[in-house]
Amino acid sequence: MRIDLKDLSRDELLDYIEMLSKNWLAHDGCWFQGIESELGIDTAMKYDRIGWQRFTQIEAKQIKKFLKLEEHPGIPGLIKALKFRLYANINVQEIIDITDNSCVFHMNKCRVQTARTRKGLEDFPCKSVGIVEYSYFASTIDDRIETECICCPPDIHPEEYYCAWKFTLKEN
Repeated sequence: MRIDLKDLSRDELLDYIEMLSKNWLAHDGCWFQGIESELGIDTAMKYDRIGWQRFTQIEAKQIKKFLKLEEHPGIPGLIKALKFRLYANINVQEIIDITDNSCVFHMNKCRVQTARTRKGLEDFPCKSVGIVEYSYFASTIDDRIETECICCPPDIHPEEYYCAWKFTLKEN
């Protein structure tokens, strides 16, 4: 039996999208913690990078198709696509310093990191996973885009954001 989305109000649809995004993130955390408890943090991080490499390309391809982006949509296409990621529904993000050839993305409030902060835990050291995730997402949207990590835990970061990434369009 399928839910009939046409019967839902706009607010119900938005709540449904938020719920699906939270469920996706919860699943990501559950499988990670399962591997970590059985095989240790290093192995869990290894498989997290592999999973994100695959998932982020699938997500980018689906978003690119949904938005009907051309093969090389450049920085404007990437900016548009970043707003459609599952994360965008449940985290607070911003894109700044926008030019024709670059932009900077900030993850201002990350559900994973803010939950750890509430529990009195240190930031989750997600930099190695983030490098894979953001690089593959950007290059799947446009293979001319290169990704640079400005900061990401375990790096020290300002209070305003947890991680920052610079995307630069490299002409072939």
